[in-house]
Amino acid sequence: MSDMPANHDHVRRALFHAPHPGLSAKALASWIRALVRSNEFFLIPLAIVIGIFSGVVVTGMSEIAQLAHVFIYGIRIDVRLSANDSIAPLAALTAPALGGLILGMMERYRRRWKISNAVDPVEANALRGGRLSLRDSIVVSGQTLISNGCGASVGLEAGYAQIGAGAASLVGRLLNLRRNDLRLIVGSGAAGAIAAAFDAPLTGTFYACELIVGVYSVASAAPILAASISATLVAQRLGGNTYALAIPPIAPSDLRQYALMMVLAVCVSLVGIGIMRTAPYVERAFNLRFLPIWLRPVLGGFCVGAMAIVTPQVLAAGHGAMVLDLSRNMAVGSILLLVCLKLGACLISLASGFRGGLFFASLFVGSLIGKLFAAALHLPILGLELDPTISSLTAMASLGVAIVGGPLTMSLLVLEMTGNLALTAGVLAACMVTSVFVRGVFGHSFSTWRLHLRGETIRSANDVGWLRNLTVEKLMRTDAVTVLASTSIADCRRQHPLGSCHAIFLVDSNGRYQGTVLLADLFSSDFDTAAKERPIVELAKYADSALTPNMNIKAAMSCFDDGQADILAVVDGNSDNRVLGFATEIYVSRRYLEGLDQATAGVFH
Repeated sequence: MSDMPANHDHVRRALFHAPHPGLSAKALASWIRALVRSNEFFLIPLAIVIGIFSGVVVTGMSEIAQLAHVFIYGIRIDVRLSANDSIAPLAALTAPALGGLILGMMERYRRRWKISNAVDPVEANALRGGRLSLRDSIVVSGQTLISNGCGASVGLEAGYAQIGAGAASLVGRLLNLRRNDLRLIVGSGAAGAIAAAFDAPLTGTFYACELIVGVYSVASAAPILAASISATLVAQRLGGNTYALAIPPIAPSDLRQYALMMVLAVCVSLVGIGIMRTAPYVERAFNLRFLPIWLRPVLGGFCVGAMAIVTPQVLAAGHGAMVLDLSRNMAVGSILLLVCLKLGACLISLASGFRGGLFFASLFVGSLIGKLFAAALHLPILGLELDPTISSLTAMASLGVAIVGGPLTMSLLVLEMTGNLALTAGVLAACMVTSVFVRGVFGHSFSTWRLHLRGETIRSANDVGWLRNLTVEKLMRTDAVTVLASTSIADCRRQHPLGSCHAIFLVDSNGRYQGTVLLADLFSSDFDTAAKERPIVELAKYADSALTPNMNIKAAMSCFDDGQADILAVVDGNSDNRVLGFATEIYVSRRYLEGLDQATAGVFH
């Protein structure tokens, strides 16, 4: 231990101060806290523990949902709900509606008791430094389980990620982790949940890196991968009812097929944008004032149940239906009908108040669009050919990127499903095309788009919470020099000699801000003529540009850029427009870069 480098003294101290056997749980927790905070290496065993928890929870939730389907719909226990040829019409109409009634009453009481909405892992990591409420996460996961269990067209993956991230956040806060480490542990919890759900540790790892943490680095990948592997092994050991898919061997792709895959990616991108554009209108239809809160999910459940009478494939996430449809030939009309019904059921479920995710639903719909694309290429007018399985997998991953985000996540999902590296290369290219196209044309994935509709402006899980906390009020100086705008240039020169301050701020007789005068301009020889008669207001700049105390640092920098100013007054923002202080562009830019450096610490290590 004496050979340890000097910069690891804090690690050595933490190890040397290990508690003796028999000491209190508080002392043990204190030692673990010091150990984890001493070095990022110790985040790995913590992530493994969180991954084990995620694997157990995911397995339990999936089994409960399957048992609910068996009990409610009378299906075989070894068959997924959406894979059945038909279900009892009475069960289809009543089960989702009754599940919706439970959720509707929960939402009604939430609003009556003025309980705030639960924060999801993306929002928590982007704005709150990884802080989630475990209680809220349990409620959300329970609501997701009710939604999926009664047959609503949503997946359990959102509930998986929520409970995994919520538990990780609680552990991280108990250990008093630093902001970046807490965000990383939250990502590990979500990674373990997704990895266990899909039996795909690489998918879970990059899901967390791309969508929950927002950055990839060697330091961050280690604990996230550890959580993913441990969660996957636990789920395999427990025999979980995962979303894993068995894909038949696929012939290698040639360059012509790669080109068709890129065309398919653009088509799928347009479908994804259309889905996201349609979602607010469907939600608006269920938010009519005359509809009581508790009745909205009941109506949504009834609509989904009516579609399920046509085809049970619209129910739940659609895993069984996807496995069934990938290996069979389908008529073009049947595919089109199923795509429309599934998309409609998903949008209605979410808009009416059911909880759940579109992760697997987007994969299912994407695979159908791929089959449709392959069938269209076979028409005599085109005379082209693309393997239907390749087309389905490409469209599946591309729509997943458009809706969920994460091109590497979806590409690795295909790799872990097929083991075909050549195919994965083409799928990755298609996913990149989709990502660039959707971001360029639309700018959001479905998760960030829903946050945008609620008033948030985040586009990813990158840590931008510090931007909101760093306001102009914390950046400004309060020793602003104010002068009446009617004062002459000569008097101002006499009262404020060169070097006494950087600028003076003009106000009228009522104290309202009228502009800024730089001392360099005040003492310019251009204004020597008639300096005693000319009012100082003639030299005023930035009269229409000013900061307010509640502006965040990013908005302040935009004001400096728009006004092309080096210094701006801070005014109260009310009708009085009184000068409270000032801020300089140099200082604001420096604080911004310092905050950015802290937020991205470790990205390149």
